[in-house]
Amino acid sequence: MSIGGADGLTVALESGGGYTISVPRLSWTFAGNLGAAAANVQVANGSDRLGPYSEVAFDFVTDATRHASIRTYWDRTEVLFAVSNSTAAANSVAFPNLRQYPANLNHLSYSGTFAPPTFRDLAPESPWVFFDDSGSTFILSPAANFMTAANTKGAHGELASGISPQIAALPQGFQHQTLLVIGKGINRTLDTWGQTLTMLYGKTRPANDADITLNKAGYWTDNGATYYYHMEPSMNYEQTLAAVKANFDRLGITMGYLQLDSWFYPKGPGALWSNNGQGIYQYVAAAPPFAAGLARFQQNLGSPLVTHARWIDAASPYRRTYTVSGNVVLDRKYWDTVAAYLATSGVATYEQDWLNDNAQAAFNLTDEDTFLDNMAAAMADRHLTMQYCMASARHFLQSAKYSNLTTIRTSADRMSRDKWSDFMYTSRLASAMGAWPFTDNFLSTEATHMLIATLSAGPVGIGDAIGAIHGANLKRAVRKDGVIVKPDVPVAPIETSFLNMAHAVDTPQIASTYSDFGALRTNYVFAYTQGSNTRVKLRPADAGAAGAVYVFDYAAGVGQPMDAEDTIERSISGDALYLVVAPIGPSGMALVGDADQFVTMGKKRVPAVTDDGTIRVTVAFADGEASRVITGFSPWRPAAHAFEGAVSKVEYNAVTQQFRVTLEPGPSGSATLRILRDHPRTVGHGLPNGTAQ
Repeated sequence: MSIGGADGLTVALESGGGYTISVPRLSWTFAGNLGAAAANVQVANGSDRLGPYSEVAFDFVTDATRHASIRTYWDRTEVLFAVSNSTAAANSVAFPNLRQYPANLNHLSYSGTFAPPTFRDLAPESPWVFFDDSGSTFILSPAANFMTAANTKGAHGELASGISPQIAALPQGFQHQTLLVIGKGINRTLDTWGQTLTMLYGKTRPANDADITLNKAGYWTDNGATYYYHMEPSMNYEQTLAAVKANFDRLGITMGYLQLDSWFYPKGPGALWSNNGQGIYQYVAAAPPFAAGLARFQQNLGSPLVTHARWIDAASPYRRTYTVSGNVVLDRKYWDTVAAYLATSGVATYEQDWLNDNAQAAFNLTDEDTFLDNMAAAMADRHLTMQYCMASARHFLQSAKYSNLTTIRTSADRMSRDKWSDFMYTSRLASAMGAWPFTDNFLSTEATHMLIATLSAGPVGIGDAIGAIHGANLKRAVRKDGVIVKPDVPVAPIETSFLNMAHAVDTPQIASTYSDFGALRTNYVFAYTQGSNTRVKLRPADAGAAGAVYVFDYAAGVGQPMDAEDTIERSISGDALYLVVAPIGPSGMALVGDADQFVTMGKKRVPAVTDDGTIRVTVAFADGEASRVITGFSPWRPAAHAFEGAVSKVEYNAVTQQFRVTLEPGPSGSATLRILRDHPRTVGHGLPNGTAQ
């Protein structure tokens, strides 16, 4: 019995219990065996959230009667496996159990707190990503029961997916699902896999400005920040944090929000805010430090809040009021109470920390789901978004269920140089699952950390002392109104970086992201050393560029035109190399964009651009921004005409072939102009709306 899928994918089931998945376009075969005959075999077509499918369903008997199915999709190269038991049964069967699969592949999984990557081990709680040196990839992962599922590799190398062996028995009617995704390109297959899971669960994947933490830069008081369990000596906590906001105001930058870490609520048997080693006694603002309560503090501050949560302390009265499993509350009414308190106190985002440590329910088939489901539902009902912290790979997978889970911490506390690679690869897991990665706090004086946070397309959160905020660095990440000028997607390692990590090659790590305007896509390339080798070798095409491009070295302020298939070779000096790869359009020119921002063509600064022989570009201004400068490449002197706003200056350097256009906003807060080749008779003459040469 056989069924087909996209691109010639075929699933065959034998009466003796053998099953085979053939992928002709990659010449790959996967095969397993039920260990029993297949009975009551039925083939049907249908449709689910992924689209139209074909499915072969059957029964088999081992120590109990099981029902299983294999589903293929007409338009997708994914295979969905399901197995259930009609009566209570031992947890003794994993399906699929693949005895044959492509051999000698590289692999990646994620293991432990903050889900750091490993290219050596296969962590059971993680999706398993296998890839060859050409980028052909398959991913095996749970598609259900994320908090208790486990992938395993058997004694003879077989790959199996099921429920953790820590669970001894399965109840009547219990079902588990496993997803096999096959594709070309590591990053492309990761995207397909993540989108498949979020589609299965109906998650609305959040935009990169979906909540206040994603839209604007904020101030953090968590571990590693200046005011983590600490305040200015001459001030109380409320005065200290008000002074932080005043520091932003003096710099002329809006503070988008303020994060309050675990110091803000009472902890431990003494219900003390300062007890840094214990769990939540009661989830309300402690007094002190908040004399008049959280709502009054937020009103006086005038900025939204992000609030942190730990686990429930052994001495907490909540243990007598609500159902507690492990160190977390399961009851929906507790979560409704918490969400209501936060919503009426000016809180925008709830951060659940310690998820892979103390903030866990008992390890069984229901409690972790109940904990996380009720948390998410209560926050969603009050229009609060969520951030996960200290998550394991299980939590990343679980996030497929929650549309209001917008961000996940993807590196350990306080961003530092040694965390960059973990951050890059774990961010790739987060973005696949439709969550935006967070670097954690850093100091604004650390320009490269500011750059990484901005390229992540996630939150930008600083933790400087009062008076120490580096305004110039922060203004490269944000507009005057605090809005982050970011790329469309999180920065992620390029394919060759995955391969180099898998083979332990000493070569710089290279990651990229982009701003996409249809036919025009600007790529941003970030490279840094991981060992002694400082030499970067890169084709712009490796970062996604195509055709003719202008490669702009951001730090040096210089660039060169080249073809995307040509190779760039240069040494990294300092922390990192950062390149903006701008497409050369039909006009023969390229827009680098606003070079005073890290992400020069970020859509919060450049909402629209086209090039049909003439460049047309719109530039957005925040309130109080009087002018911006757009930089570009042109083999000839350009002219600029403003349709909205005004062009106050056009500069051109014939040696570097760079132009700079200075713009002023119109009444709507934006400027729209066209840039074209100047005609000799217009040189030196004023152009419409104040254009000058």
